[in-house]
Amino acid sequence: MDLTYTAAEEEFRSELRSWLHAHIPDEWRRPGFWGSLDDDESFRLRRDWERDKALAGFAGIQWPTEFGGRGGTPGMKAIYDAEMVLANAPSTVNPLGLTFLAPTVMAIGTDAQRKEIIGPMLRNEVIWCQGFSEPGAGSDLAALSTKGVRDGDDFVVNGQKVWTTNAVHGDKIFTLVRTTPGSQKHRGISMLLIDMHQAGVDARPLKQMSGASEFGEVFFDDARVPATDVLGEIDEGWRTAMLLLSFERGASGMAQYTEFRRQYDEIVAVAKKLGRDTDPVLRGKLARVLTELECLRLHALHILTQTEQGRDLGFEASMTKLQWSETFQDLWEVYDDVLGEDVTLEQLEDLDLRPFNAQAMWSRSVTIWGGSSQVQRNVTAERVLGLPR
Repeated sequence: MDLTYTAAEEEFRSELRSWLHAHIPDEWRRPGFWGSLDDDESFRLRRDWERDKALAGFAGIQWPTEFGGRGGTPGMKAIYDAEMVLANAPSTVNPLGLTFLAPTVMAIGTDAQRKEIIGPMLRNEVIWCQGFSEPGAGSDLAALSTKGVRDGDDFVVNGQKVWTTNAVHGDKIFTLVRTTPGSQKHRGISMLLIDMHQAGVDARPLKQMSGASEFGEVFFDDARVPATDVLGEIDEGWRTAMLLLSFERGASGMAQYTEFRRQYDEIVAVAKKLGRDTDPVLRGKLARVLTELECLRLHALHILTQTEQGRDLGFEASMTKLQWSETFQDLWEVYDDVLGEDVTLEQLEDLDLRPFNAQAMWSRSVTIWGGSSQVQRNVTAERVLGLPR
C-alpha cells in the first residue's frame, strides 16, 4: 500500500484547511452547540454553509469538472473527508444524494437528468432522500411492496417507505418501486425519482431514543411520477440500486478512522478525569480497541491505494463496511465499560455526557443498516474468499 500523498494532494490539504479555519464560526466548535439547536435551525445553518463551501470549490472533490466537481484524485477525497472531521465541520445535509445518487446519475442518467440533478444537488438547492426500506422489507430489500402502476406517461405510486433519512427536509426521493404487477424478488423493480412536495406524498418524522428525528417515514397515495423520471431502465431497478450502493462501498474508510480516533481520545480523557484509567481490565480493552483502530487505518490506506490504481473493489468493499462498523461498536462498548453504572447519567461531576450517550446509542445501529454484519460476512465469504454458500 502507499502510505503517502502527492505534493498536489498536500497542497490541496493546506488550501482546504485554511478555508475551513476561516469559515467555521468559533461557536460552532463549542461542545454541545449543534445539540442546542432544534432540527430545523440546525438543518438551515448546515445547508447554507455547505452551499457556500460548494461555491468556493470544496465540494464534489472527485467529481469530473464537467459536472461542477473539482476533478480531484481519490487521495484528495480521502484528505477532504479527514480534514472535515478534524475541523469539526458541520455534517452534510445531502449525504445520500451526494454519495449515492450523483455518481449513479453521472454513470447511467440521461442528459436531462444529469443537467437537472447534479448541479442543484451540489449547491444544496435540492435535498435528496433515499427510499429503500419498508415496514416489511429491511434486510430483505427485494421484498418491497410499494407499487407503481403505469398510467399513460406516468407511474401512479402507492406504498410506504420507512427509516428515510432527512425525510421531513427532503425535496426529492430516489426510491425503489415494483413496476411490474405480480413480479417477485429482484425482478420488475424500477428506481423512480419522485418530487416530495407534490400531492400524494406525506413525510412524517420518527423520534429516536436519542431524541433526534433524523429519520422519517414516507407515504405515497396516488403520487404521479413521469416515466422520464426513471433512473436506469424500467424494471431494472435492482441493477441500478446495486450500482448506486457500490459508490458508498468503494470509499476508503479514512473519514471513519479519523472520527473514531478522535472519539477514542475523548473516551480516554473521560477515563482519566474519573480516575478509571488505572484499571488494568479497562486499559486492556482500550488497548484492543486502539489496535482495531490502527488496523482500520491501514485497511483504509490499502483500499485508497487500490482505488488510485483504478481497481474495481467489487465485493471486497463489504470488508470495509464490516470492519468500520464493528470497530465503531467496540469503541463505544468500551465507553460503557469506562462509565459502568454511571453510563445512564447525563451529567457526571463537571462532564456533560449527553454527546457521548448519543454516540453510544447510535453505535448500536451501524452493524444493521447499510447491510448487516451477518450479510457482509456472507458476501465476503462467498464472493471474496470463494467459500461454498
